[in-house]
Amino acid sequence: MTRPSRISRAAIVSQLRLAATKGDRSALTLAIDQMKTWAYSPRYWQKYLLLLTHPLARLVDLAVIKQGDKIAHQKGWVKPKRPPRKPKVTADRHAGKRARRAARPAPTSQPSLFPDL
Repeated sequence: MTRPSRISRAAIVSQLRLAATKGDRSALTLAIDQMKTWAYSPRYWQKYLLLLTHPLARLVDLAVIKQGDKIAHQKGWVKPKRPPRKPKVTADRHAGKRARRAARPAPTSQPSLFPDL
């Protein structure tokens, strides 16, 4: 029988809030240690990914732990690839655009907004 984790999502989030509002370094250290326990243990990956839905926890993961993306990649939960970019415009195409711009007539001078001055 496995022993349940003594770390809870609510406790970690409350410690992160305390660290964010009052600048409590000990609360931040404790929260980071507990998050690392979950992040580096395959047993708690599901709980860790659920924890990362909270913005403060995501920020700590991005800045300190950097494990959430690795776990998601290992689990196969990667983002779909982007479609390929359109090919860049070559110099020949630019020449045609320049010719069209030069062929336009110059705009007429705009009338003054203050004719009496």
